Amino acid sequence: MIIDILSLFPDYFKGPFDESILKRARESGLIDIHHVNIRDFAEDTHRRVDDRPFGGGPGMVLMPGPTLAAIRSVKKPMSRVIYLSPQGPVLTAEKCRALAAEKHLVLLCGHYEGLDQRVLDIGVDEEISIGDYVLTNGCLAAIVLIDAMVRFIPGVLGHADAAAEDSFENGLLDCPHYTRPRVYEDPLTKQSYEVPSVLLNGNHQEIARWRAVESWAKTERVRKDLIDKRTRAQKSQ
Repeated sequence: MIIDILSLFPDYFKGPFDESILKRARESGLIDIHHVNIRDFAEDTHRRVDDRPFGGGPGMVLMPGPTLAAIRSVKKPMSRVIYLSPQGPVLTAEKCRALAAEKHLVLLCGHYEGLDQRVLDIGVDEEISIGDYVLTNGCLAAIVLIDAMVRFIPGVLGHADAAAEDSFENGLLDCPHYTRPRVYEDPLTKQSYEVPSVLLNGNHQEIARWRAVESWAKTERVRKDLIDKRTRAQKSQ
């Protein structure tokens, strides 16, 4: 997959793509990330790409000319152009899986008060939000989208089933996980905490049932909205 990130601050992305899973995905050729500075497409000598909003109000708005020129500099017939915006539908695991099947993503990062609406009308395929809050710019949202999405590209994760077993994949949160030691003594409280015995008995059916029960219980406790959504979906089938 090719990913072009359009922003005013390309240096913002130094670091996140050079560590861990994302670094290995880049080195193995599974993803190819490029950065485009929207300011390089400014139409005046002052490299101005924003202006005051018509109708008044605070902040600045990215102008259509430079922004559309930046999009068109990388857009191809198979490209999907996404604007990271708090006004879009919230990013989900299902959406990440769908995006992972694309060949070329163009991620447009908003700044200031946002974009001139004509950029959305002419050059953007969809808006995506990472949550019901506002960031200072869309760069961090682009990093979040890429990190969540690339996990669904075959070969990125070490285990083929890793992504399928994570939270949200079956509409529920993930179950608890444990590793060595079997008994952990907290050095501060001196209390001992043991791994549930079911995980040690080697019975894979019992383990699967335990994990399913724990997953449901955790979801019902902290994200009951997911239980309600799952129930509605099953009733509609």
